[in-house]
Order: sequence, then C-alpha cells, then structure tokens
Amino acid sequence: QVQLVESGGGLVQPGGSLRLSCAASGITFSLYDMGWYRQVPGNQRELVANIISGTTLNYADSVKGRFTISRDVAKNTVYLQMSGLKPEDTAVYYCNAVRRRVDGTRLYDWWGQGTQVTVSS
Repeated sequence: QVQLVESGGGLVQPGGSLRLSCAASGITFSLYDMGWYRQVPGNQRELVANIISGTTLNYADSVKGRFTISRDVAKNTVYLQMSGLKPEDTAVYYCNAVRRRVDGTRLYDWWGQGTQVTVSS
C-alpha cells in the first residue's frame, strides 16, 4: 500500500519560515520523481517544486529563491523548506510521487492528503 504522509504545515506570519515533510512508504523511493504542489480553492493545483531523476530541481517562478526542495533517500522523505513566506503562498500543499516510463509519461502517480499552509498576520 502506497502512502505519502505530509506534515509541517500551519499558520505563520509573513516573512516567516516553515518546513514541510513528506514521508513515503510502499514505493521504491529512489525510482520516483518527487514534488510539491499547492492548491487554493477554486484554482487548479500548481507545481511548486520537484526533483527529477534525483538530481534536477525545478521551481515555480513565484517561489524561486525562497523555497528549497530536497530529499533524503535513506528516510524515504522529501522536504520543502519555505522561507520569506507571503500571504499568496497560502494554500493546501500536496506531496506527489511519480514514476515515469522511458518516454517520460507517468506510469504511477501518487498523492498525499495535503497539509494546510496559512500565511497571515
């Protein structure tokens, strides 16, 4: 059974920091591309950051220079360090694990349950 369990969300003031964690089980972690997405009610889920093939890091333009994605293969965990938080970062953040075919299409696609991040004074 595949599980992605997020933690670390909460309420933080503008300019503050949070670190999200996503612990994966039931998958061969090293074979998966790991990512963080976020969603605001009424909007589409958007990519925040991901790690492709364990080495390539991608970030949404809106978070570049403020957020850092990393992973610990030994712990089957991916992190999102968020600093300089802004009210517009408020959203539910979701962890995503994707295993791709050789042609790049998604073979397996797993999601966590989401964790709320609220940035407000």
